[in-house]
Amino acid sequence: MSNPSDKIHQVLSNVRDPETGRTLDKTNQILSVEATEEAAAVKIGLTSHSAPIKDEFESNVSERIAAVLPQAKVEIEIEEFDRPPVPIGQIGLTAKSVIAVGSGKGGVGKSTVAASIALSLSKSGAKVGLMDADVYGPSVPQLLGLGGRPEVINSKIQPIYHGKMPVMSMGFLVEEDQAVIWRGPMLHGSISQFLRDTYWGSLDYLIIDLPPGTGDVALTLSQLVPLTGAVVVCTPQQVALLDAIKAIAMFRKTKIPILGMVENMSGFTCPDTGKVYEIFGKGGAREKAEETNVPFLGELPINIQMRQQSDEGNLASALDDPICAAAIDKIVRALARKVGDEAAAVPTGAALPVL
Repeated sequence: MSNPSDKIHQVLSNVRDPETGRTLDKTNQILSVEATEEAAAVKIGLTSHSAPIKDEFESNVSERIAAVLPQAKVEIEIEEFDRPPVPIGQIGLTAKSVIAVGSGKGGVGKSTVAASIALSLSKSGAKVGLMDADVYGPSVPQLLGLGGRPEVINSKIQPIYHGKMPVMSMGFLVEEDQAVIWRGPMLHGSISQFLRDTYWGSLDYLIIDLPPGTGDVALTLSQLVPLTGAVVVCTPQQVALLDAIKAIAMFRKTKIPILGMVENMSGFTCPDTGKVYEIFGKGGAREKAEETNVPFLGELPINIQMRQQSDEGNLASALDDPICAAAIDKIVRALARKVGDEAAAVPTGAALPVL
């Protein structure tokens, strides 16, 4: 009969690292195991990339150990495990996961969702960058209350920072009331420059806010870096869902994995009565996700505080609201799990294709 430590090692050899999808014994993340039938102390390493789902990972490991050592008091300690990103794509971007956030049409809150995902990932402890590729309508600077002109040092554009998060947007380069009137090649050139020439540093996640619609920006991105996948944002009403289906078709045509769908403006809770009003309907995105075999990541309700704080350039404070925080946290955790699933599906040593 195996001793308690062996039992735990056997359990952990079937637990996958959330970042790579490989088992912990293969990634050297089982740091120490000390166990008797009465007590177990386990130390596991996790990268900052896995920070959004650290708590549920720890809970899962604890439950698995309790199943083989039911009498033992189990203590799990999670330490930061250093695994720097390797340069990817034609431009050598040092980011582990590059996630595009798109929509089939404008006005569905895509930029708000993209910025909220980036902020929530960063708050969890992950190293995150946010790139506003919506060149014609760059709203990320307004949402985050950022301004100023990026400097160029050693031939690299220095991004504007929101806390520890580097942000790059056309909104930093033009006046607020100035329109960007460009043909396609100029648009693609600017996106390429934002990716190639910005000093992003080493990132766990780079979130890219795409322009609305089904233009070929996604194809431009996929030619520069291997995209981990895309998130499609829509509202519940039928007209938005029809365009979301087109966005899904676009990503599939360009061979970009679809990580999931988010339903924005999903119901409004009246602060006076607590009654929920489904202004744009509810559940449409979940139904379409099921029909198209796309993961459904979650819903974001209409929230007065989020609208007010976004207008004031303080989206981060809006995410402190319990309702908003719970909704975006659920979405981010589902997204992080899906990224891990995608990593597990890629054979060891293989890389996502660059088109």
